[in-house]
Amino acid sequence: MSESTVPDPRAAAATRTEARAGLAGHPLARLTHVRYFEFIREPEELFWVFIFPIFLSAGLGIAFRNRPADVLKIATDEPQLAQALRREKLLDVAVLPEAAAEEALRTGKVALLAVPGASGQVTYRFDATNPEGRTARMLADRAVQRAAGRVDPVATADQLMREPGSRYIDFLIPGLLGMNLMGSAIWGMGFAIVDARRKKLMKRLIATPMPRHYYLLSRLGLLVVEVGLVLGFGVLVFGVPVRGSLVQLAALCVLASLSFSALGLLIASRARTIEAASGLMNATMMPMWIVSGVFFSSQRFPDLLQPVIKALPLTAAIDALRMHMLQGANLAQLAPEMGVLGAWLVVCFAVALKLFRWR
Repeated sequence: MSESTVPDPRAAAATRTEARAGLAGHPLARLTHVRYFEFIREPEELFWVFIFPIFLSAGLGIAFRNRPADVLKIATDEPQLAQALRREKLLDVAVLPEAAAEEALRTGKVALLAVPGASGQVTYRFDATNPEGRTARMLADRAVQRAAGRVDPVATADQLMREPGSRYIDFLIPGLLGMNLMGSAIWGMGFAIVDARRKKLMKRLIATPMPRHYYLLSRLGLLVVEVGLVLGFGVLVFGVPVRGSLVQLAALCVLASLSFSALGLLIASRARTIEAASGLMNATMMPMWIVSGVFFSSQRFPDLLQPVIKALPLTAAIDALRMHMLQGANLAQLAPEMGVLGAWLVVCFAVALKLFRWR
């Protein structure tokens, strides 16, 4: 082999180095490199891409974790029938007077009402659209038949409940109303403030004689539309009941909106970019969407977390709305929930005024 055909190791190494340098210098590689560093320098993006999905999975995992079967609450006005029903360990049987039992079923405190009839027949009253009602019916009938010898000698009948106040949609509408009050107040207040600060409009407000608390009260102008849309849809389309006073319902919504607006004001008191404000607002609202009982009962979460969940403003707002709309509770009966909302309003607004940055 001639000397000219012998490969030069140094030349081969240089060629490989040039190839690697050429790959690194490729426009796609350079652009990917830049995008990567832009991504890791934004805490908001890191939160929503990596941390939030973990929080969401953990919250839903706790709510729907593997656990023993739920004990369902049912009622009857007949002690002898209650004795038979208590043979089923998955039922919590209450013996109530007829009127109280009817009220407990109507307001969702019990999933089923067992009524004895003529010739030993038992009638089960429940809402067929409620999964707990269907399960309670199956368990109750199993207990009654077992007590009678398990050859099904007892005639039974179903009386399906369609009364407003005991359906899932009646449970859902107050939850959606509370969620809407929170979302519109926090986003409407927080986003507007940060956007105005970014556009350097906030310093113009300083020059006006506007009292600072007016900025919070300005949120109330849209409250009629926000509440009326959700509530009107539920009432007109699904017949959701409003058993309490409309004036008191309005007062409750005003208090809830002011509390959430104060929270939005606090969140936006120092944020300078839309991205930062969006991350903070979503990080505040998302956990409450999960645990505060918007779509399913907050009782699904462990007892250890219940005091914390009850102290959240969205939980207090939704519980108060459900009690007022479905049970006709007045403001005096809603004092604990209103106290929670009032505390959030006072504390958040006071701290926001101290931290607020107009520029």
